[in-house]
Amino acid sequence: HLQLEDSGGGLVQPGGSLRLSCGASDFSLDYYNIGWFRQAPGKEREGVSCFTIDGTAYIADSVKGRFTTSRDSAKNIVYLQMNSLEVEDTAVYYCALECLPSGATIGTKRGMVYWGQGTQVTVSS
Repeated sequence: HLQLEDSGGGLVQPGGSLRLSCGASDFSLDYYNIGWFRQAPGKEREGVSCFTIDGTAYIADSVKGRFTTSRDSAKNIVYLQMNSLEVEDTAVYYCALECLPSGATIGTKRGMVYWGQGTQVTVSS
């Protein structure tokens, strides 16, 4: 069983920034595509980013230019840096193993998908 630990959410004003972290204590994230997904109340889950094994970062069109994803192999963490946050970014954010970028969308690979417990991001004035 692969366990992911996501954190870093909180309450921020519009225009602010947050950095989410996805870590693992029992295995290396370097060997997996690690993604960030979000789900707002009443909405479908949306793929936000995917950082692949070969070090390529994919960002969904809806947040491109504001969000970035990166990996720190020494710390075994994949980050989601969120800047210029908007009210519409309010959601629970989950990291996942494994993501799959496909054209304009970011989904999950077939088979077992492992999820973090989720971290709440609230953007409000």
